[in-house]
Amino acid sequence: MQVSTSSVTEARALGSRAVVLGIGAIVAILLVAAVFLFLTLPDAGTFNARVTQLFVENDDLTSNAEIKLLEILAGSGTAFAETLASYRMVIFVLLVFATAMLVAALVFLVMLVTMNRRMAQIERAGMEVNSLLISREENTVYLNNMEFKLTPAAIETLSVLAEARMDGDILNGSELEGVISGRRAADCDEAAGATRIKRLRDALGNQMVSELLVKNIARKGYMLSIDSDVIKMV
Repeated sequence: MQVSTSSVTEARALGSRAVVLGIGAIVAILLVAAVFLFLTLPDAGTFNARVTQLFVENDDLTSNAEIKLLEILAGSGTAFAETLASYRMVIFVLLVFATAMLVAALVFLVMLVTMNRRMAQIERAGMEVNSLLISREENTVYLNNMEFKLTPAAIETLSVLAEARMDGDILNGSELEGVISGRRAADCDEAAGATRIKRLRDALGNQMVSELLVKNIARKGYMLSIDSDVIKMV
């Protein structure tokens, strides 16, 4: 139990560290992008400086039309400077908003994944089989308070697994097929028994129930992962 608690604590620490690093990376990337963007934007006073230079270089422009043109250019420079300043503010606000949205999305994603894992652990921990009643006549299985209507073939597969569990045996695919078909296990195909297990799980429907009830032991075979005392067959 101490090892399990330690592993859970380490996993939580790693998860928290990953969230912090992810948020830091997002903020750093957007900060670099903002600095680069603001450095590459033209200075708001560039246009005004150019207009001033035109005034200085063309002091011989004395007619009313020429002076009016220079005044228009000066006004355009001021308008351009104000517009560019407002654009800088808009870009800054958008970058702040994008940073907040990305950080929030990352936090919510981590919270959702953590919650789903926690719910799966709770469901698995709460999936304790107190009774398994197999009714061959009705082709029905009663698992705790859940009723499953199965096909005759699925009922036969489950019944063989139940009998093997009560005897403390583990059946591989060929042995399972041999018991059901009445042939020797050596004459049966391993894949045939695996197909029967798959059909039984499909018939049960609920993936969590089927995975917890019918367990696959690596290189050994199949068994019901429940206490043999809770099994009843009618």
